[in-house]
Amino acid sequence: MVYYKTNEEIGLIRKSCLLVSATLAEVAIFLKPGITTLQIDTMAEKYIRDNGGVPSFKNYKGFPFTCCISVNDAVVHGFPNNIPVKEGDIVSVDVGVYMNGYHGDSAYTFAIGKISEEAKQLLRVTKESLYKGVEKAIAGNRVGDIAYAVQEHTEKKYGYGVVRELVGHGLGKELHEDPQVPNFGKRGTGLKMKEGLVIAIEPMINMGKKDVYYDTDGWTVRTKDGKPAAHFEHTVCVQKNKPDILSSFTVIEANEKANPALDASYF
Repeated sequence: MVYYKTNEEIGLIRKSCLLVSATLAEVAIFLKPGITTLQIDTMAEKYIRDNGGVPSFKNYKGFPFTCCISVNDAVVHGFPNNIPVKEGDIVSVDVGVYMNGYHGDSAYTFAIGKISEEAKQLLRVTKESLYKGVEKAIAGNRVGDIAYAVQEHTEKKYGYGVVRELVGHGLGKELHEDPQVPNFGKRGTGLKMKEGLVIAIEPMINMGKKDVYYDTDGWTVRTKDGKPAAHFEHTVCVQKNKPDILSSFTVIEANEKANPALDASYF
């Protein structure tokens, strides 16, 4: 069942999304070599609750943390732990907020210290592919148009692996709603989108092959070849002529550039 949102509902989802974005902006200040992903998770939960939200992910289907934090070859759904991040790591932080009856969802991948040129390109291309997908989120287009735009830019142009097992999704009162929004597919296929459809578009892109496996914790998804992966996500509302991005990277990127412990030279 696909639920189209009213302007009032879109406004409430935007508030949740902007708290997600503000949380990720705080992460961009906090991150540096020596910080553990569990410390990031604790900080993020406190920030969300202090600002009137509830972490969407915590206890969702048994997930025990506020953030999914995925380092290097972990694609998504990584468990925060006591292992410090180090120079050269790439760290994806995925956060959800529930507030005023509606969810917001966004993800961002950070570079710790100086990273390799290959990793920089992966981050840049994955972020570019997100916006290429977002561009297609207009009324009259189909979900497959988003999927094709992401795949065309990452897999066909750069030879990266687009994860098949995990996809974007609708969201609103529920964290995951219809439709599914893959990062691979054919133009002109899938649901025809109408105004008021709110979806999370989230390219999950591997530097190497597309194949993944689940770690022993039952949640963390890793690349089979051990090469790094990147993940960027926006919540977007479909409109007539132009997509409305409900989350924001603006403050995240500003804080990322201001933090000498992070490498923001890739974008």
